[in-house]
Amino acid sequence: MSMPFYVSPEQLMKDRAEFARKGISRGRCVLVARCSDGIALVAENPSTTLHKIAEIYDRIGFAAVGKYNEFESLRQAGVRYADLRGYSYDRADVTARGLTNAYAQTLASVFTTESKPFEVEIIVAELGADADDDRIYRLSYDGSVADEASAVIIGGDSEAHSQKLAEIDTTAMTSAEVLRWAASALGVDAPIPAQHIEAALLDRNAEGHRKFRRLNTEIVEQIIGGEA
Repeated sequence: MSMPFYVSPEQLMKDRAEFARKGISRGRCVLVARCSDGIALVAENPSTTLHKIAEIYDRIGFAAVGKYNEFESLRQAGVRYADLRGYSYDRADVTARGLTNAYAQTLASVFTTESKPFEVEIIVAELGADADDDRIYRLSYDGSVADEASAVIIGGDSEAHSQKLAEIDTTAMTSAEVLRWAASALGVDAPIPAQHIEAALLDRNAEGHRKFRRLNTEIVEQIIGGEA
């Protein structure tokens, strides 16, 4: 009788992590950064219908790279979580921290128990009452969480782009300046054309509960052209 093939737990986790990282690295970059007028979310995305950036709740935004069907299922789950909590308790009880904890548990469970891990990396951003209260959380495929101080880039060659990002202070820039920088810096061989940029802003100056504002192609073209 043949012996069953044995793989050590350490090797299994290593293989799962490598599998997830390879899938994520094939995705185009996403930048989320604090800026003077809120939190900017910028992605290289040729598709006009498959969004990498989305609104979760009043002051909370979502950005992701990797397999679309996997991070879209997480986005939808996040919207349901936020709506239920806001309805059951209070809108103020819906926080990026609570949503991040829920996402972390899901990602960690899938990573350790399912046949394959999620090939995703996501960012949850929350606009605070003032700039000091802004929050940006980065979640990896295994459920690990990082609290980012000012800006973060995920997907593609994120390490090289992060080195560029370390050289600037986005908190002193406007959202338009962040978008222009992203169009130039995130392009592999040339600046990203406006029609391939997906952008949104958690706008501190917006009226009402909802602060998420998606920027259409015309606005992006104006900003990149230096008109805004």
